[in-house]
Amino acid sequence: MRNLYLNRRRFIAAGSAVIASGVTGVSSALLPAHAKEFAPTPSMRGGSNNYQPGAPIVDKIGGGGFWMSGTVRRAGDGAPLAGQRIQIWAHTTEGYESDPQSHGATLTNENGEFRLEMPQIVPAFGQPHGHLAYDSGDYETVFLRPIMPSSKDTSLEAHFVLKPV
Repeated sequence: MRNLYLNRRRFIAAGSAVIASGVTGVSSALLPAHAKEFAPTPSMRGGSNNYQPGAPIVDKIGGGGFWMSGTVRRAGDGAPLAGQRIQIWAHTTEGYESDPQSHGATLTNENGEFRLEMPQIVPAFGQPHGHLAYDSGDYETVFLRPIMPSSKDTSLEAHFVLKPV
């Protein structure tokens, strides 16, 4: 409880100093502690299974009905990264993870967001999961393998924080 009191006290002191001085630049010693950095996302075990380099950028994989979405940010400051290529693949109602028609890529928008429609993901090895890769080269390659809470879900999110090469 003591740490909460000290952090709150530092916060109130910093606010009072700003109000009293009318200055916009306050010493960082007066400001409360907060997260200053976004840590890079580590690759997940099994994330690169059935990865196929160079999957084409597509508007949709197969017949659709399921949405894979997420964000891409830069490690350190957390700035959104536009124009980054994210490859997506999964075991779906229309094919296996290893099938070329089960792979596709999309680009992030100006807010670092991506979204790609694909067929419904079905369990492989007992788990409904997707695979995503950042592999464009400006940042370190990251492979993700998020697991869905239920195989009845019709969407899945994954978020990348990328470290420059």
